[in-house]
Amino acid sequence: MKPFREIDTKDPSAVAREVSEVYSTIYPDGDPEFVDRAFGWLHMWFTGQYKDYQAIDASYHDYEHTLQGTLCLVRILLRRYESGAKPEIPQRLFEMTVLAIMMHDTGYLKHAEDTEGTGAKYTLVHVHRSAGFAEQFLLEHGFPIEEVRSIKNMIYCTGVDNKLEDIPFANEIERMMGAAVATADLLGQMAASDYVEKLAALFAEFTEAAAFHPDRPGYIHRFKDLDHMFEGTPGFWECYVIPKINSHCLGLYKYLNSPYPDGNNEYLDRIEANIDKVRKINEQKK
Repeated sequence: MKPFREIDTKDPSAVAREVSEVYSTIYPDGDPEFVDRAFGWLHMWFTGQYKDYQAIDASYHDYEHTLQGTLCLVRILLRRYESGAKPEIPQRLFEMTVLAIMMHDTGYLKHAEDTEGTGAKYTLVHVHRSAGFAEQFLLEHGFPIEEVRSIKNMIYCTGVDNKLEDIPFANEIERMMGAAVATADLLGQMAASDYVEKLAALFAEFTEAAAFHPDRPGYIHRFKDLDHMFEGTPGFWECYVIPKINSHCLGLYKYLNSPYPDGNNEYLDRIEANIDKVRKINEQKK
């Protein structure tokens, strides 16, 4: 297996080209319009061109964040395909899964009349809002209710406190795809070259959300300041993300190993480098 190409995740067209290549590799007789249509929708949602929604204004959970997750997702599914794993993923389910990760953070979007603060204030409820947005949009575009439920289930997989075993999946392959979405959401952002620098933006989002929901318990209240978040980041990786991607998320990240199954994992290598960088910053502050 060749190493992954460097893709500029600030460039939607670059990510779209990569997704298109993956899609056509797995489904050579697939829908030739699917990728362009999906990325057209994604661009519309996040740039304020859908109904009365504003452009995304959350500083961490931004347009690029979704592109990072989307890229990681299709890479997992490509490598799974190349490994010959069974069951094979039906074309339509692949498409639904791509749409799920594209919509998983639409809950940060605000309506035009919502002018107070940024979409980050919805952090604690953004997964539920994303599922609601998905249902509204997909039904408007003629998706069957069964597919809408599947996409919503995959979106629910990305909730920090949501347990996959509590989500009413239609079947095991849908559960697997939800686990792939959750895995890609976590690895895509944490492997980013500017992940450490963007922790300040994440803390700002948590601060805004805590002010918006002062009496609602949740992970946003965990950190008293940015230094505290930096101190907690290695533990988040080691005690939350690693166990989650290995157990609840079915170890699907291992398909990113090159060669599969025992080679190096580019995403994990980049994350470990980011965590080491955080540790060094923490040491310097002592």
